[in-house]
Amino acid sequence: MPDFPVDISRLLTPGHPNWPGDAPYRVNAGARIAAGDAVNTGELCTSTHTGTHVDAPWHYDDAGVKLQDVPLGVYLGRCQVLGVTAPSGLVQPDVLNSVSRSLPPRLLLRTGQPAHWQVFPEDFAALSPAFVREAARRGVRLIGTDCPSVDPLTSKALPGHAACREAGIFILESLNLEGVPDGEYDLVCLPLPLAEVDGAPARALLLPAGSVPDSLRR
Repeated sequence: MPDFPVDISRLLTPGHPNWPGDAPYRVNAGARIAAGDAVNTGELCTSTHTGTHVDAPWHYDDAGVKLQDVPLGVYLGRCQVLGVTAPSGLVQPDVLNSVSRSLPPRLLLRTGQPAHWQVFPEDFAALSPAFVREAARRGVRLIGTDCPSVDPLTSKALPGHAACREAGIFILESLNLEGVPDGEYDLVCLPLPLAEVDGAPARALLLPAGSVPDSLRR
């Protein structure tokens, strides 16, 4: 068993690779004690989809809710970590054959992405709409992935995002699941409390199953 809590967030370091075209991650120096200031501060500039992050439905649907309207309970409670393969580049429904017909509300997919990206991955496992529909049929309401997106890098139609919208499934991307065994855990994922946005970086942790009180789960 892993040592809990398990931090499944990607560490943000200078030069962290972002989605092509997104604002790069950087922290500019602010006040400095060494320069005579009372404190050290920094100015943070980055995309709302830097590192481990949540997608609010407004990200891929102009009629979808923005982040402040997503219930926080979506990101708290029982989850299933599942290692999957995608020979065709798309995760298909048959990867669920090895697990229970009824799944926890949160499904986190370990596709083999490393803990740290030196460059932005261009070839990664996206989600087929058929997989999303099958996951929803089994009770899933949040899908997380260690990949930067549920759709391929070059996709313009975004069928994976569209399938999640139609199924009422929320999206969590760019997790660090390297070395995390398959099994049930409790997820605690806390996106930054930003108003009027399409998503936000998040700190995501795994705890032993049953750690999150039932009253907090949704």
